[in-house]
Amino acid sequence: MRDTLKEGEITVKISFILIVILLMVSCSGDNHNTHKVIVKKDTVKSEYLKNASRDSKNYVNDCKVLFAEAKRMDSIIMHEMEVKTDIANSAIKAFTDYSFYCKNDSISPVFLIKSAQIAQSVNNIPQAKFVLDKCINDYPHFKNLPAALFLLGQLYDDENSYLNNETEAQKLYKRIIDEYPKSDLAPSAKGALMMIGKSDKQMMEEFKKKK
Repeated sequence: MRDTLKEGEITVKISFILIVILLMVSCSGDNHNTHKVIVKKDTVKSEYLKNASRDSKNYVNDCKVLFAEAKRMDSIIMHEMEVKTDIANSAIKAFTDYSFYCKNDSISPVFLIKSAQIAQSVNNIPQAKFVLDKCINDYPHFKNLPAALFLLGQLYDDENSYLNNETEAQKLYKRIIDEYPKSDLAPSAKGALMMIGKSDKQMMEEFKKKK
């Protein structure tokens, strides 16, 4: 069982690394497109957002400030060997601030996924689910949507999570396989789907077959 857990952990870590690399590429430049948006009052905002302007004259400047902070926190996170809770919370706030206020920017869904990854790393599962749901629902044509689907699938696939729901996890993994068969995460989704509902003994037998 020990070997099974280790190999299972490796699979998850490889998938996680793939997602991180994918998002690093997506967020590597400043060539994103910002458009005017209307911010709903029910969105989660920091103190800055509560005072941010809503008129077109200052909108671009607001987004520049928020993007600079999000990028700064992204750089800090990338250089941290182990993310501390306070840094994680600051990064989550910076990423969600930008994504909510400048939601029509092409980089916003990337920041939502980054926010989910960090929230998951500090066991803030409700926050992770919240931003992943927003990413999936608000950006159906986002080229890295499989990453959001896979991360949400992992949340439902975790028996230690309050979200644990095998049926929902299966739906998300199958969606990746059916709708994004050429995605880098399609093989990981297939592997995860095969392991759902299986005992440690059954999982060990599956791994032995692959050797």
